[in-house]
Amino acid sequence: MALLKRSSAEVPSDDDGRMTLMEHVRELRNRLVKMILAVVAGTIVGFVFFDPIWTFMTGPFCRLPEAYKLNGGTGCTLVVHGVLDGFFINLKVAAIFGVVVSAPIWLYQIWAFVTPGLYQNERRYSLGFLGLAVPLFGAGAALAYLTLDKGLALLLGFVPMNAVPLIDVGDYLGFLIMMLVIFGISFLMPLLMVFLNVVGILRFKTVAKHQRMIVFGFFVFAAVATPSQDPFTMLALAMPMVLLFFGAEGIMYFRDRKRDAEEAARATALEEELDGSPAASDDW
Repeated sequence: MALLKRSSAEVPSDDDGRMTLMEHVRELRNRLVKMILAVVAGTIVGFVFFDPIWTFMTGPFCRLPEAYKLNGGTGCTLVVHGVLDGFFINLKVAAIFGVVVSAPIWLYQIWAFVTPGLYQNERRYSLGFLGLAVPLFGAGAALAYLTLDKGLALLLGFVPMNAVPLIDVGDYLGFLIMMLVIFGISFLMPLLMVFLNVVGILRFKTVAKHQRMIVFGFFVFAAVATPSQDPFTMLALAMPMVLLFFGAEGIMYFRDRKRDAEEAARATALEEELDGSPAASDDW
């Protein structure tokens, strides 16, 4: 029941510093409201500045070779099929922007809600991993954005000569977001390995024993997870994951080496203490 401890000075609690169930639910409600308001405010901003955001999001498609574009290759034109599609596209893009731009606020609300139930060392570790997770996810998403046009070009290259690719706006947005999320989450897997090692669940010896299978699994995961199913995108996802894996493996090696040395020192000190105890002296 650690999460039922006091979470803020504003919330009343019992004498032992713990919140009642209803107080806990009310604080959760308040933090959810703040998160929703932050996303809504970001969505409004995204709706106002739709044009530059849309230009950025369609960048990978616009970088395609001219042969894959409509209007004789003079622009980067996507297709809409309904009267209301334009409005919903604006709303969808604005909502995506709102979630991204308000991330510091809703991440802080989650952190502030969970932190009171953690011990001091758990807070330090979780804050450090959160600080690493955000740039790692951003790096994965950035890599997906930079390589997306290569995957699209390869896929559109299979279109027959007498066929015209009419790419729907909704399909393109779904493909773009899926690739950004998949690349971003994939970059967090090595960080998860280090986290499991820190809490004592996963040891370096276990990872090193299955190193080849893990690397092979990364390539299989990249082949299955990438919707484009093209070799270029698969390698663009798998190779950074492998490099991050080796980096995480190195961190685990040094942490386990230090941990084993500390455990050996404690065992030696305990043996010396037992050897020098009065009970041990009486035996002589």
